[in-house]
Amino acid sequence: MKKQTLHTIQALKHKGEPISVLTAYDSTFAKLISETGVEIILIGDSLGNVIQGQDSTVPVSMKDMCYHTTCVARGNKGALLIADMPYMSYATEKQTLKNAAKLMQSGANMVKLEGGEWLTESIRKLTERGIPVCGHLGLTPQSVDALGGYKVQGRDKAAAEKLEADAMALQDAGVSLIVFECVPKDLATRLTQKLQVATIGIGAGNQTDGQVLVLQDMLGLNDDFQPKFVRNFMAEPGVQSIKDAIEAYVKSVKDRSFPSESHTFD
Repeated sequence: MKKQTLHTIQALKHKGEPISVLTAYDSTFAKLISETGVEIILIGDSLGNVIQGQDSTVPVSMKDMCYHTTCVARGNKGALLIADMPYMSYATEKQTLKNAAKLMQSGANMVKLEGGEWLTESIRKLTERGIPVCGHLGLTPQSVDALGGYKVQGRDKAAAEKLEADAMALQDAGVSLIVFECVPKDLATRLTQKLQVATIGIGAGNQTDGQVLVLQDMLGLNDDFQPKFVRNFMAEPGVQSIKDAIEAYVKSVKDRSFPSESHTFD
């Protein structure tokens, strides 16, 4: 696969070709995922759940994120690497710059921050200094306690208007991508059409510019709880290996058969 950059990702949006994204936390899976054609690898703080066995992403530290970003970077064969800024690592602008630099030095091509308009000054400072930023709106797992649990966001008019205002503010501040998590499909579709930057959905319908899933979820390894937006690609007809499952995921993202209505919120 040719090396993915901000320009190649943005070109996919303009062409209308869906962007495939998966999480990875180690060198072996990073190599397999990138060689299978996934354009973006997210080193997610979801590692708290699927690697560390935590109940949420809150306990994940900067040390954890830098370690796993380094591991993924070593195995990556061309995918764009996005690393999550973990809980309370970007509470102040000074903190944000210091910790984003650590992730970039660990091998990330971009950092991801959860939150809306309150992040705009930090985003401007990062982009001015050459650090690309991905925003994350809707259900933001680091704020799950404040949100009252893992709930769909933006269903009522006021919440939808706030989410749209946040999305536009992030774009104006300089983000290059925005993830929409657990957002009604019509709202995510409307925002994708309105925004100039590419959008990546997870539980946000199939009309966003791309899709992301946690690797362990799409491999059917999470038996305890499977969110509505997850599809087990290891259970697909003809799939006999992890590589087959990842290829099936990429194909289903590209032809927009995933997510289907059964994986979508109204």
